[in-house]
Amino acid sequence: MTVRRFQDHRWEEVERLAYKEEGDHSKAITRQILFGEELGLQSQLRYFEIAPGGYSTLERHQHAHGVMILRGSGEVLLDHRVVAVAHRDMVSIPPMSWHQFRATRGEPLGFLCLVNRDRDRPQLPTPEELDELRRDATVRRFIRA
Repeated sequence: MTVRRFQDHRWEEVERLAYKEEGDHSKAITRQILFGEELGLQSQLRYFEIAPGGYSTLERHQHAHGVMILRGSGEVLLDHRVVAVAHRDMVSIPPMSWHQFRATRGEPLGFLCLVNRDRDRPQLPTPEELDELRRDATVRRFIRA
């Protein structure tokens, strides 16, 4: 049994990793893998933190995500809707749903994300899919691609 203490939105002995290697926006996001295969789980619990004004990649997957906001506020694109999120909100992201998170300017957005341990790689929108998403004015103003 192990107890890892939490302080300043980090857990002891849990490595803070880059969100992704590519893209300028990736520098504004960190991830920590909290639980997973070391316990024999078929899922992985991760903590992401997006810097103020930062955003995640616009993407979709064949797997679902369960997200709980732990810090700050922001917005999330869920297919064709932009929804405000804040501390303790839960976000369900079904398979093959376009999604993107953005942190409010002035504060980080931190959230837990539960996914399958074995999962597919993110799918980025094609130019045609991006055009289709941008038909809605609210979505067009929100997305960063």
